[in-house]
Amino acid sequence: MPVKAKKQAKSAKPQRARVRVKQVKRASKGRDVERDLLGRLKAGAVICAEGYVFELERRGYLQAGAFVPEVLFEHPEVVEQLHLDFVHAGSDVTEALTYYVHREKLRVIGREKDLVPMNRAALAIARKVARSTGTLFAGDLCNTNIYDPHDAQAIKEVERIFDEQVGWAVEAGVDYFVAETFAWVGEAELALKAIKRHSRVPAVVTFAMHQEAILRDGLTPAEGCRRLEQAGADVVGLNCHRGPATMMPMIRDIRQAVKCHVAALPVPYRTTTQQPSFMSLTDACCNNQRAFPVGLDPFVATRAEIFDFGREALALDVRYLGVCCGAGPHHIRALAEGIGRHPPASRYSADMSKHAFFGTDKMIRRIQTEYRDKA
Repeated sequence: MPVKAKKQAKSAKPQRARVRVKQVKRASKGRDVERDLLGRLKAGAVICAEGYVFELERRGYLQAGAFVPEVLFEHPEVVEQLHLDFVHAGSDVTEALTYYVHREKLRVIGREKDLVPMNRAALAIARKVARSTGTLFAGDLCNTNIYDPHDAQAIKEVERIFDEQVGWAVEAGVDYFVAETFAWVGEAELALKAIKRHSRVPAVVTFAMHQEAILRDGLTPAEGCRRLEQAGADVVGLNCHRGPATMMPMIRDIRQAVKCHVAALPVPYRTTTQQPSFMSLTDACCNNQRAFPVGLDPFVATRAEIFDFGREALALDVRYLGVCCGAGPHHIRALAEGIGRHPPASRYSADMSKHAFFGTDKMIRRIQTEYRDKA
């Protein structure tokens, strides 16, 4: 390849990335650029795209199992593009991909030495996208998987993990914190305390409900959320694990139990009363084996189901909305459209009027439309 051609090839990818940022920025013009979560919630709904690790696994940049986003080092441009894709689809928030980038998880995969640079990389990428698109910049804390209410040493280590991640996020200038996917009220309270101890920004704290209708401390989700509200959380609710059908009844109870804003971020899967969490789903086509995590495809909720969930949640005055593990940008777009919005990606929402067989446009030939029942 000639030298001139090589230079052009090297510059092509960065140029496309720059154009993409500008396109999203232009699309977000006119959007409320105030960096105040509570102000936005007072004015209406806030959509927060989550579930990055599942989408990155689908795209071939993250390993299911540990679910640690090593992609932050290996392909930071992929993480940036995913943030941009979610904003394009309607997310009001760019949340730093620090889920499972804590000391305990990195220790499991032998990368504890990368703790600080990996957190800072995630925060830098998210900050860049948030500031260029006018979205809120959120820090993220999550379940540590070592919390034990009867183990003082474990509690001390959990506190250390939260203090570290809060500190790096505060340095990066986050607009608010998300503390998510907790099955223990006690662990969620430790995360909230760390946020309150080191920052003055709002805190969104959410539980993830497994198969049981109670948290691992023995409290109902409504009771757990009430305790978090009393401890100073600004937004409380549920994320992950449960799909729209098995999360909504609990969201109704939480909305009645608290006065603060409520969060609802289900996974986009058809969970049932018999198998209420996506980890409990089994596939009859595969000897009733557990489908989680990479066999969940037959259970994916339709865009219409996500649309309906968003509309129903907002009707309850649940204003902090999103979709968690398993979500793609198309789910976020469906959620946004469900609450009456038309994000830039809505330009490409389905329009079957011009389809070759199912269309109604006068340009569609009769020889095709007459064949539609056999298509």
